[in-house]
Amino acid sequence: MGAGRAITLLLGGAALAGCTAVAPDPGFNDPYEAQNRRVHAFNARLDDGVVSRAGRAYVTVASPTVRTGVSNVAETLSLPRTVVNQVLQGRLLRAGSNTLRFAVNATLGFGGIADVASDMGLEEDESDFGETLHVWGVAEGAYLEVPFIGPTTQRDLAGSVVDIFLNPIDPHLEPGQRRAKLALRALDTIGERAEYAASVDSVLHESADSYSQVRLIYLQNRRFELGVAPPETDDADPMALDTEGF
Repeated sequence: MGAGRAITLLLGGAALAGCTAVAPDPGFNDPYEAQNRRVHAFNARLDDGVVSRAGRAYVTVASPTVRTGVSNVAETLSLPRTVVNQVLQGRLLRAGSNTLRFAVNATLGFGGIADVASDMGLEEDESDFGETLHVWGVAEGAYLEVPFIGPTTQRDLAGSVVDIFLNPIDPHLEPGQRRAKLALRALDTIGERAEYAASVDSVLHESADSYSQVRLIYLQNRRFELGVAPPETDDADPMALDTEGF
């Protein structure tokens, strides 16, 4: 799981947390909490000093149409990696759908600028090597917070390293094209940060214990994404929102 993927999960969870209470989760595995908290403090300062400001500047100079086009191209360029992961997971129907989605958007969508595939019913369906490891039975491991990347787990950190080399189109790109691909992904990430600014700021910079909040939101949403059922508790609040399982 790369930085963009981690931030996307956190952003989605923060948007959810901004409008409803999040149920407590007893299933934490955080043996490196002291170290993680120091990294979290660094990442929070980095977000406040650089990322959030870059996001505000980006939405100021780029119109919604431009930002949508950037996001579409970044997603299209990541699809071959998703296809490889879904093949490795044995999810061949999903892999076939994403292959067709890539072909449609890369051609009819003018290199992915327009999301023509979604209009044809081929919806976005992301995956990564962290999910592949989960399908293969690898345990989640300890919770980690990594400089510049943010919240992750031992399994997903290993997966993010493999994902760097897993996109089959990357070896065919020129150095300038690779830099442009990275720039598009970075713009997409800071654009998402700006879109959810109020919710993320409330969690990351305004909560009493932002580390615990980020850990809770991240793990709940990642487990939900992987279809992991939440641990059962005898005193669970039936009115609390469960974001971990289907």
